[in-house]
Amino acid sequence: MKFHSNPRILCLLFLIVVAAACTKKQEVPIKQSIETVLFRMDSALIQLQNTEAADTNYGGIWCPHCQLYHTRAAEAVYPFTYKYHLTGDKKYLNAAVDLGNWLIKQQLADGSWKETPEEWTGTSTDQLLMMSLSYQILDDYLTDTEKQIWLNSLNMAGKYLVENMTPEFASINYVATTSASLMVLNTVSPDKIYTEKAKKLAWQVLAKMDDDYFITGEGGRVFDAKYGVDLAYNMEMSLWGLGLYATLSNDTAALNKVLKSTERHLYFIYPDGSVDGSWGIRSNKWTCFGGATSDGVQVLFSLLSEYDDRYLTAAWRNLEYLKTCMQNGMVGYGPLHWEIMDTPCIYSTFAKAKNLAMAHSFLKKDKIEPVDLPADKNGLNTFPTLNLATLRTDNFCATITAYGYKDPKGEKSKYMFRPTGGAISNLWLKDYGFLQASSQTEYHRWEPMHFPEAEKVESLTPRIEFENEKGYFTNLFEFDATTNFKENSGEIQANVYGELKNRTQEAGGIGYSYHYTFTNTEVIKTVKLRYHSISDTVRIVEPVIDYKESSFVAIDNKTISIKNGGRTILFELLSGNALLTMGENAENYWSPYPALKAYPLVLTVLPDSTTIENEISFRFRIVQ
Repeated sequence: MKFHSNPRILCLLFLIVVAAACTKKQEVPIKQSIETVLFRMDSALIQLQNTEAADTNYGGIWCPHCQLYHTRAAEAVYPFTYKYHLTGDKKYLNAAVDLGNWLIKQQLADGSWKETPEEWTGTSTDQLLMMSLSYQILDDYLTDTEKQIWLNSLNMAGKYLVENMTPEFASINYVATTSASLMVLNTVSPDKIYTEKAKKLAWQVLAKMDDDYFITGEGGRVFDAKYGVDLAYNMEMSLWGLGLYATLSNDTAALNKVLKSTERHLYFIYPDGSVDGSWGIRSNKWTCFGGATSDGVQVLFSLLSEYDDRYLTAAWRNLEYLKTCMQNGMVGYGPLHWEIMDTPCIYSTFAKAKNLAMAHSFLKKDKIEPVDLPADKNGLNTFPTLNLATLRTDNFCATITAYGYKDPKGEKSKYMFRPTGGAISNLWLKDYGFLQASSQTEYHRWEPMHFPEAEKVESLTPRIEFENEKGYFTNLFEFDATTNFKENSGEIQANVYGELKNRTQEAGGIGYSYHYTFTNTEVIKTVKLRYHSISDTVRIVEPVIDYKESSFVAIDNKTISIKNGGRTILFELLSGNALLTMGENAENYWSPYPALKAYPLVLTVLPDSTTIENEISFRFRIVQ
């Protein structure tokens, strides 16, 4: 072949090579990134370990927030063990053995462990899994006596789960995890009762997938079955449990269902890596990076990474987001935790640590070249079985939810104070972060161990509301809303229709509709009120997430300027007879879950006896 020496052609070839190099995305050292964050968590947790040999709690991990030793904190046995496996640091070998020995002393006669300080024993499956994974590494370092004690303990826990774990006994994530726990136990102490039970449990969970591959079964019980979907628990607990079961048992049919389900869940990873658990029935513990007491997404995406190149990109982005919610190796409850609260419970830290340890062990790649996720691409994504949609334009990413799950306990249920009724439960703005987010409609400490005290907090969720002598009514208590979503020429629209209701699902006499329009530069919200039984003062509440650098300035009586970082957004009342106010009771607009605070913008719509309808239109418009 003759080499062509024409200078123009050589220059052109050079430019082509440079352009190709520039368009290639930079590789990310995914395995090292996970290891670094895991080690930070390990370092924080080991400092809380009891090292007084004469103490009855020697080896246990102290929770400064709760002032006790959580038995579940012993799940850090595997993160400690795994760090020793990677580094050879005997400090972590000793810490793991001491922690495992402490946990065994807490075991009940039937083989279970209580989730101290509560009585629940379903979490025995999580402890069994971590102990079994640890034993695979530690068996060469345990004394003969310790080996026998550990094996006896593992088999006691395994037999307890074989006898007791069912969908009738526990929420569905425990059933899924147990399918994995028993398969891992079988590698340590083979017994067909473990593999047979694992398969039975796995398929009982798979039977709970709806037509869109979302797993139901996290809510209240109707007869013998539980219903209700929670995204965070699906992604951070159930799906990886099923995936690990399927991998260890070579159950390809189960694996195929897990893959289909995981692909649908991927749509709820936002561009910045946050997990949109805002709408799920257990969103009362949503932290933006996932769930406060569930494990994490990295284990799922690492386990299944060979099947979809997008999974490790999602794992990495979420890891980067998680880091913004950490301080000194401890995980908070969201992005603004240390601005609005003190030291968190250690649950989120050891849960995410065990997830990262498993993820690292499953990884087959050291580096990845990031690819686009569904949320990177403009468009509308609908989920008919959930009655919700996610969407993306050039600048906005949002979730609109009218998810209609109803718990049989009604207002006494912790699952009935989530955002719904056509609310925008999550609104993300490029180079800003969350512009709006959501929290419990009414804050309750459903689980005193996990829910911090927070008096007089206001919901962060955008909403329509009114209050009179009959009580408080809002679209957030409308679990029967009708929705319609459509996309046309780059513009995404949503229509929602319902009644303003109280916590017992009684309509208050004022109907409503939301009409949303999303473009590349603005979000327009139009609220239509129908006074079909009463006429009363209605408030349209629009909390905006208030970051440390955020500012809110009134331009005139219809316009407010919002700034954060390099972005400027105008909140503008476009039409309708409403009074725009800002900052009223702003100190109450914060939430433990997710750890965020907001600045309230309120449109007050006064009653008008001359009309049966009222329409208010307003927007968020990007100006910079």
